[in-house]
Amino acid sequence: MADEKQDTELMAEIAQLSFEEALERLDDIVEKLEGGDVSLEESIDIYSQGTLLKKHCESKLQAAREKIEKITLDEDGGVSTQPLDVS
Repeated sequence: MADEKQDTELMAEIAQLSFEEALERLDDIVEKLEGGDVSLEESIDIYSQGTLLKKHCESKLQAAREKIEKITLDEDGGVSTQPLDVS
């Protein structure tokens, strides 16, 4: 039961992070895991945190993509915007 509460608190904390803050934390986790200086239990915990941070960053990037628009000129010389196709 305590793990569920900690997970909920962690998810709420991560949800408040900006993209840059989440990415910085994710970088720190990768460095720790690559360094091999953490116990197996801590590795599992921070890997789980990293997964949540990755999802948060992906969500922030998707939201940014949806906001980006391209400016186009119509035949009459008027300006309009359209969603940017990034595929």
